[in-house]
Amino acid sequence: MAGFGDFPGYYRPYTLDPNKESNDLYDTRYQQIYGYHTPVTEDFPGPPLVMDEVSDDETNAYVTTAISVASLITENLLSHPFIVLRRQCQVHNGLKNFHIVPYTLLPVVARLHRRQDVTTLWKGIGSTCIVKGLNMAVEDVVSKGTGWPKELSKCDSVLQFLQHITLKCISLAIITPFYSASLVETVQSDIASDKPALLDVFREGFMRLLEWGTPSRGRMLPIWAIVFPTVTLGVTKYIAHMSLKHVTERVLRFQQRHRHELSDSYNVNYTKNSPNPLIQDISLKASIFSFIAMEIVFFPIETIIHRLHIQGTRTIVDNLDTGTSVIPILTGYEGFMDCYNSTIAKEGVAGLYKGFGALVLQLAAHLAIIKLTTLVVSEISNLLKPAKSPTNSDDSVHSQQKYLFN
Repeated sequence: MAGFGDFPGYYRPYTLDPNKESNDLYDTRYQQIYGYHTPVTEDFPGPPLVMDEVSDDETNAYVTTAISVASLITENLLSHPFIVLRRQCQVHNGLKNFHIVPYTLLPVVARLHRRQDVTTLWKGIGSTCIVKGLNMAVEDVVSKGTGWPKELSKCDSVLQFLQHITLKCISLAIITPFYSASLVETVQSDIASDKPALLDVFREGFMRLLEWGTPSRGRMLPIWAIVFPTVTLGVTKYIAHMSLKHVTERVLRFQQRHRHELSDSYNVNYTKNSPNPLIQDISLKASIFSFIAMEIVFFPIETIIHRLHIQGTRTIVDNLDTGTSVIPILTGYEGFMDCYNSTIAKEGVAGLYKGFGALVLQLAAHLAIIKLTTLVVSEISNLLKPAKSPTNSDDSVHSQQKYLFN
């Protein structure tokens, strides 16, 4: 029997290999157009495949990349003013207005800007970035020296997972003194103390490290008493973040597969492609959701640990009850549990959530920037997208049917 390619007027751009899995997508598209599966053979290759998804995938890839960059910049730079506010509230044990809701902070911030410089909420940003970079450098050095995996995705066994967690613990323990110095720069008032130099975080950090035993400054806790709760918080928060992210990814993939199956457009091979804009988008959404959840859940523990770090440093902070004065931080906690019990006894449970309104503002700004980035990149991609060719229109479908059956 002669093949369909022998008939005049038939358009035959290529022949599909019936042994390749990639034909499943072709077969799905053919079924949507004609209502039955195509017999993919040498003599019957079927009509040319219209890949409308290609341009959409490119658009999704641009949007996902832009959101990743915007989220990274927001988390490390644009969120810093809100971090300054929440930390100042957390370490101030005598604060009367707890600022649990965002709107109470707005008049205080306005007074701070009128009384001080416009950069008052950007103090300590240099040391904060230095500490984050130092953390990454320490992890890299320890990983290369021990062979332990630096990324969770490279852990193929329980032993490698334990090595990965141990690496995180070592890194957090090493940077704890420098984190204390950075925290002081973040919360201290600009009008009551000299502005620190960029590299002062190293000097102060090494001083805290040398005072491993009993410090020479008043009620300051020894660094060994702060390392354990700081490392515990960091590792627990990291494990919870990765676990919630993994669960969220599985849920989102299940929902995506279910929607595609209902629309008869799901293809198993499509979800296995790597890199894949769809998978990257799901991973990004899961990461953002997990980040927000962990910031909320661990906020009270962060409050206690920040108070332990700041104790005895003779730090003077802005009074966020008024926004026009300053106040020294004078505490005498003996450790984590003493700080927790004292806070509950004197300030109540709400005392653990001082500055929570600043966290709400931070997360709201984070989501707003991501949403704005998505809209802008999507509009730009649509404007730059080439016009659809005639083969993508409904007329092409009718012409394909005419070539086949006339």
